[in-house]
Amino acid sequence: MRLCANTGSQLHLIHPLGFVLEDKQLRRAGLDYREWATVLQYADFSSFIKEQKPKRLFACSTKGTRCYDQVDYQVGDYFLFGPETRGLSTTLLDTFPKENVLRIPMVAGNRSLNLSNAAAIVVYEAWRQIGFVTVNDRF
Repeated sequence: MRLCANTGSQLHLIHPLGFVLEDKQLRRAGLDYREWATVLQYADFSSFIKEQKPKRLFACSTKGTRCYDQVDYQVGDYFLFGPETRGLSTTLLDTFPKENVLRIPMVAGNRSLNLSNAAAIVVYEAWRQIGFVTVNDRF
């Protein structure tokens, strides 16, 4: 939420969530940025696709073969991240074109980055490429 507030990005949460989205609990966790972030929720992945109709959707996964910095990002691109504990399912990843499954390079044998760090790396690269501009206060 903090990343989205600070980059003008929208946060799209697809249920089921691995956490409870209540203001009291968010504040306790230090995520008191809800008033500055646009947060949208969807019952499931198909509801998200139906409602948002993304022109370009990138899945971010340790199983990706394309490095995140090898994409020419555009305003309106979407990034899909999975749960921090297990990432996106192979079943879901198999529905994406290979070139839309992105990875962040890491030293072999190490555990992957946490979700907030991975999202920040990809979002800031995309935002850098579009000149750190926001469109209608969101990109």
